[in-house]
Amino acid sequence: MQNVYTVAQVNSYIKNMFTQDFMLQSIRVKGEVSNCKYHSSGHIYFTLKDAKGTIACVMFASNRSGLSFQMKEGQQIVVTGAVDVYERDGKYQLYARQIQSDGAGALYERYEQLKRELEERGMFAAEYKQPIPRYIRTLGVVTAATGAAVRDIINITTRRNPYVQIILYPAIVQGDAAVPSIINGIHAMEHFGVDTIIVGRGGGSIEDLWAFNEEAVAQAIFDCSIPIISAVGHETDTTIADYVADLRAPTPSAAAELAVYDVEQLQEKMAEYADTLRYACQRVIQRYRRETEQYGMRLRYLSPLNMVRMKRTQALSLEEHLQNAMEKQLRGKKHQMALYVEKMKGLSPLDKLNQGYSYVADASGRTLATVEQAEISDRVTIFLKDGWLKTQIVEKQREVWESS
Repeated sequence: MQNVYTVAQVNSYIKNMFTQDFMLQSIRVKGEVSNCKYHSSGHIYFTLKDAKGTIACVMFASNRSGLSFQMKEGQQIVVTGAVDVYERDGKYQLYARQIQSDGAGALYERYEQLKRELEERGMFAAEYKQPIPRYIRTLGVVTAATGAAVRDIINITTRRNPYVQIILYPAIVQGDAAVPSIINGIHAMEHFGVDTIIVGRGGGSIEDLWAFNEEAVAQAIFDCSIPIISAVGHETDTTIADYVADLRAPTPSAAAELAVYDVEQLQEKMAEYADTLRYACQRVIQRYRRETEQYGMRLRYLSPLNMVRMKRTQALSLEEHLQNAMEKQLRGKKHQMALYVEKMKGLSPLDKLNQGYSYVADASGRTLATVEQAEISDRVTIFLKDGWLKTQIVEKQREVWESS
């Protein structure tokens, strides 16, 4: 009966065969670097390829001393190491002990040459970059219909602003049909009149991303009248499309964040603006209220009714002042009159008559004060205390009386 072997036995047997082959244990292989990954553990995983095939390679951290440069996509290198089988997966790979540079790869040369040409033509110039609209309503996406890139863009756009309409053009992003498909997608989004376009795909090797290094794609991006955000590969991947686009995003997720404004952040800002506006309005209202109160006070002060009231009060005050002045004058005059009365009393003829004196008046009633005022035979009247006497002058004599 024929023997039956386990998978592990078969893999172990094949590994033994590889181990016993002296050539495979110390071999030098030339090829182009592709899909190179530097792991956090220190190991380096990459693919070595040429026009007809590929082989998986790994350089363990313990052998990193055999590498004197930073490997890049498209480089031509010579790897010295051993070909062995990884028993668990049943896959063989080249375990590198030493890596030497063998010049730039064909793809990398093409990349650098086209980059220089387009830069000389001004297609990378900042003055041709269009600003990305801050608030958009429609977002055009040119990428594969399936894959992480489109899912990330949709998820982040929906989370940041669910009101933005996403229009997807399911482009072919890898292979011979990728270039015309990407160009058609850009033209379709321009025809739709979207606000912003995201052109890109997920990560991959330089071969996988090569469609975005083609001149036709770069020209379509440059000629597009709508702002384009390039989001090709991972953060470390850089393509010609990244240089020509109006804005480069390190990943498709970052492109969605750059294209779509966070509506919650906008609402928070609007709330802040509303609070600021409300506070400013309150301050203005308070200022105008104070001014209105001041105008009201001035109006009450300057109003005709208030002026009449003030004049009336002033008239009453003047009336009172005048009355007091008149009373003061009357009191003064009364006092002066009393003095005059007393003085008149002292000079009054009646008082003199009451004291026993008398006085003489001529026929016309004029008082006679001197002898010369009367003549002999003139009729005169003598006024006494209790009456008067009519008489006639029969004699006159001038005398000078001595005052005591």
